Amino acid sequence: MSEGHNNSTAAINLPKVIFGTSSLGNLYQAIDNDVKKEIIRECIVNSAGTPVFDTAGKYGAGLALETLGRYLDALNVDPKSVIISNKLGWYRIPLTTQEPTFEKGVWMDLENDAVQKISYDGILECFEQGNRLLGNYPAQMVSVHDPDEYLLAAEDADDRGKRYIDILNAYKALLELRQSGKVQSVGIGSKDWKVIQSICADVKLDWVMVANSLTVHDHPEELVAFIAKLNREGVTVINSAVFNGGFRIGSDYYNYQKVNIHTTKGSDLYIWRYKFYAICKKFGITLAQACADFGFNIPGVTSIALNTTKPEKIKANIAMLDNKVPKQFWEAMQAAKLINLPLEYLNKEDNANIDL
Repeated sequence: MSEGHNNSTAAINLPKVIFGTSSLGNLYQAIDNDVKKEIIRECIVNSAGTPVFDTAGKYGAGLALETLGRYLDALNVDPKSVIISNKLGWYRIPLTTQEPTFEKGVWMDLENDAVQKISYDGILECFEQGNRLLGNYPAQMVSVHDPDEYLLAAEDADDRGKRYIDILNAYKALLELRQSGKVQSVGIGSKDWKVIQSICADVKLDWVMVANSLTVHDHPEELVAFIAKLNREGVTVINSAVFNGGFRIGSDYYNYQKVNIHTTKGSDLYIWRYKFYAICKKFGITLAQACADFGFNIPGVTSIALNTTKPEKIKANIAMLDNKVPKQFWEAMQAAKLINLPLEYLNKEDNANIDL
């Protein structure tokens, strides 16, 4: 697994914003197909540089893959003019129960279910199925999706060890795909950044995508230091789910789980959000702007992945990263004990030479 590092993702020159596609898989709500087509159109029209779409077999049990491929084709998009990142590990199967079993209560109006397949053969099956669903738009960036969840399902330490070997074998298959020229780069997508850290010690990755872990609400110092280390090693870092699954900007779902305000944890989340809202209102800054600004300006972060159900928001989402949030806002956030990072970490120019 320790073959020489191939920093091919950096050569792709990822834009500041890459487009998440969970909404195309009916995350939280079913969206009309015409709206989905318009979302894709707006991404293509407004992208600064080559449009990059981040998708996965898990998103609607393959629905996002299928929808993305269908409407890219309908919009006559040249396959060479877009980049598809497919996070692999979930395989579409027929739906035989009243609702999908792979992630209950999150995906709406699905006609299929999904099972996790993380192994040498399993990840290749996911890759092949993904490309079939994408049609004329095969994935160039690939990764193992949710290895943290796969490990978390272990029955005991021995089972966890076996599952970790499954993950390494999956990466063996992906690295072979890269070596053969079938994909351009290999990465990882995970909510638990410590699992990313562990895998990076064993596999030379081109890029990593941290999800839910590095947000205006959640930003452990150890993770910030790890991302700076990845940057020094030439690994591209994409920050995903900077809204904590939508909760920071008004959703009732925190990291894709419904929040119960009547619990201590749930109450604390809503109290934090109330204080955050008040400071944003005082400075005239949108919630999304504050979240995106924070998530993008951490040292070592190259891009953020943003997802929306509203086509009209895409142009503004891209523009957000060109509009800096004033230092006074972050000073107010610090004073309210809502963030705990030094302010120089929140400016790309100031943090360019930070060595954590």
